[in-house]
Amino acid sequence: MLKLRKFNTQNELSDAPEKRRLSPEEKAERKAERKEKRKRIFQRYILPVLGFGLMVSVLFGVLLTTVSLGMKNTEKEDIRSVSEMAELSVDRPFDCILVLGAGLRPDGSPSDMLHDRVAVGVDLYHALEGVPLLMSGDQTGDYNEVAAMKALAVSLGVPEIDIFLDAKGYSTYESILRAKEIYGARRILIVTQEYHLYRAMYLAEALGVEAYGVSADLRTYRGQFKREAREILARFKDLYQGAKDEQLAVNDPPVSMKKNDANP
Repeated sequence: MLKLRKFNTQNELSDAPEKRRLSPEEKAERKAERKEKRKRIFQRYILPVLGFGLMVSVLFGVLLTTVSLGMKNTEKEDIRSVSEMAELSVDRPFDCILVLGAGLRPDGSPSDMLHDRVAVGVDLYHALEGVPLLMSGDQTGDYNEVAAMKALAVSLGVPEIDIFLDAKGYSTYESILRAKEIYGARRILIVTQEYHLYRAMYLAEALGVEAYGVSADLRTYRGQFKREAREILARFKDLYQGAKDEQLAVNDPPVSMKKNDANP
């Protein structure tokens, strides 16, 4: 028969070597070793990655700032007052006054920025004796930016026949491209807040449109710091967009803004 060995658990456990407790000096030494190991890993691997990331961030920041300042310096001389625009239009009339969208309040009324853009556009309309207004913004579902812009302009004394609506102005680039391709505008006045004018006028030039800008800064606007920061990124993006040889496809039929043609 197979004999089974009888274990004496208590005795065998008692015969196992006891785990030696470290002295305070040894604990401190091991802790110092672990700390030194972490330090070597940080210096060898993590620190170079952080340094490279910081260098890239600084260079990108310099690039963004350079592009932004360059765009501002290039376009600022073509930002004029309403009265100056009236003088410019005497010999060579403008094709339209392009008012760019700026959002609606929850109740559907124009935001402060949009209200001021329309108001300045109306001032230009009266000063230039009837150059048509082209309201460019978003109309998606119940959201109808251009309709709110038109209603405000009519309330300020502009005849409906001189107001044209482009409901597919989803971006600054698209607004200007469509003004050119759909509405036949080659010489335009752009109305928006000054921080936005530089980019809009750069895009117009890139698209082959002669453009001048009129600032719609009639008050201080909430959240302007965030808008200015986003605009720096947008200028960088549109620098590339304006430099592209290809343009977005515009499939809508042309619309005439001439006085002797019917207003759709």
